[in-house]
Amino acid sequence: MSARDLAKLRAIPTRTRSFDNGQTIVPAGTEPTESCLVLRGMAGRLHILPGRTTQRVVSALHVPGDFMDLHGFVLSEAQESIVAFGLTEVEFVDHSHLEELTQNHPHLTRLLWMTTAIDGAIHRQWLVAANALRSSAHLAHLICELYTRLAAVGVAKNHRMTLPLLQRELACILGYSPIHINRAVRDLRDRKLVRWSGTEVEVLDWPGLVRLARFDPGYLDLERKRR
Repeated sequence: MSARDLAKLRAIPTRTRSFDNGQTIVPAGTEPTESCLVLRGMAGRLHILPGRTTQRVVSALHVPGDFMDLHGFVLSEAQESIVAFGLTEVEFVDHSHLEELTQNHPHLTRLLWMTTAIDGAIHRQWLVAANALRSSAHLAHLICELYTRLAAVGVAKNHRMTLPLLQRELACILGYSPIHINRAVRDLRDRKLVRWSGTEVEVLDWPGLVRLARFDPGYLDLERKRR
């Protein structure tokens, strides 16, 4: 971005809020007038499926630097909730400022479009992983992706990261029972691929984890982000 682009973004007024673990950042069924950006922590897109037993499904995870609901700028209603995982700090931008941006700054508009395109690419890769990988490899793929995304924004390094997700939340993300998640975590430990203690995850064998997960970070388009 040019100095003019950066100055324009810095001039946009925002408001900042902190959310505790499990708090709703954007509730489903509302008509959003703002879009929100993760500053610190992690958040997820949560769907509630009604029935005899209510089922919770997490269809996306957002890390610092992610616009979580930019699609809400052009849609009339939030179809799912956004919730905090761990302590999360969020910056809100009124849609009127985004509208002015799209009308007068075509390059910044393309960058906003790019963020939604990458969000869609991540979602498609999740679908591929869910259909192609067994539980341990599926979990390994998620670890590889999250470490890569967190390292890209300087939040993780030396193959260590903080992952504020309980096993029941991992079950909502990967589509398994908590028992299956427990077994998958144990399998990765037994293979000496990861060390996992509470919310702290250390990858002991990155090449081995990548091979198991069949992980290729190309869909994250990080090279374009650096250009």
